[in-house]
Amino acid sequence: MAIRDGWRERWGSRAARALPVTASSVLAAPGMFAGWEPATVALLIGPLAACARLGVLHTAVTVCWAALLALVAGAAHDFTASPPFLADFLALLAGGVLAVTVAVRRAREAAVLAGVVEVARVAQGAILRPFAERIGGIDVCTRHYCPVQGATVGGDAYDIAHTPYGTRVFIGDVRGHDLAALRISAGVIRGFRDLAYVTPDLPDLARELDARIRGELGPEDFVTALFAEFVPGEVRLVNCGHPAPLRVGQQIRLLEAPEHTTPLGLGPRPALWRGWLQPGDRVLFYTDGLSEARDAGGVDFPLLKGVAEALAAPLPCDALDALYDLLTVHTGAPLADDVALVLCQPAEPAMPGAEPFSVPGSDGVRHVPSARAGHPTPGGHPRC
Repeated sequence: MAIRDGWRERWGSRAARALPVTASSVLAAPGMFAGWEPATVALLIGPLAACARLGVLHTAVTVCWAALLALVAGAAHDFTASPPFLADFLALLAGGVLAVTVAVRRAREAAVLAGVVEVARVAQGAILRPFAERIGGIDVCTRHYCPVQGATVGGDAYDIAHTPYGTRVFIGDVRGHDLAALRISAGVIRGFRDLAYVTPDLPDLARELDARIRGELGPEDFVTALFAEFVPGEVRLVNCGHPAPLRVGQQIRLLEAPEHTTPLGLGPRPALWRGWLQPGDRVLFYTDGLSEARDAGGVDFPLLKGVAEALAAPLPCDALDALYDLLTVHTGAPLADDVALVLCQPAEPAMPGAEPFSVPGSDGVRHVPSARAGHPTPGGHPRC
């Protein structure tokens, strides 16, 4: 399949380069061989096609070829064709110069755009700095993959903070794949870093971050966001329109609340949820570039099966690499969207006497109201 696609791409590229020259040759042939009066200006079709699709060199070669064909066709009629050959030929040369000028301008614009995109990608890499370390008793590993094709940058964002309230994780996805999305992503991460250390409750953190970034969002912009807080024996979650994380242990489960709220920028009403963790459990946070990746037939990536297979790897970073390999095998082509992955595993066992892993009726996840530091929740657990 790869060899066939490579040959198809190579021959398609050659055909595109040969088309303008071929078009000029076909238009000049009647004047040279059939005795028809040459239509010199019509030979501009080749140079104009070249400047629209090809580079400066190919455009200049096509212009020279069209001029040579015009001279040959004119000589076959002793340069007496009507309209006057000289005027027609000068018009052809003027059009050729214009075609080369357009090709030069396109090349400069492409170079500027490539530079801007490269700067944006470097900036995005600096914003989404990789983690592979233990943070507040949590082994954390992150990965961010950009699409191979397309001059775009993604809107994915994530960050980790070791706060007095526990190790906190943020992951989000800004609508869009342009420089505006990158600017909003930077603002969201900056806001999370400012608020994570001084805001005791996760729902309040989500509300304050929403209020902070709302002025930076356009009328159609929004940010899906997931906030997590690890404390001994559990992970606390606030989900604002983001794909639910996966808890991977003896079983793999979505930590998904039965009620959802809207993304940041759309007036979310954050609620706190809790998931119990047993020793050895891992929690995977991701963006929709993973869950919505499709193969050639439009079939979504088998999320639960793929994650369970990949996260069997003992080391977190090896597990994420294996997951990405499974993803690319499934799509069979460069990714259409960027993918952010954050894998967290508590390095210490749960506190003795913690409540059972499964909570009846809620599959290990249950809803609790917001609680201030030091005040017990209805489940009997003080906020750490």
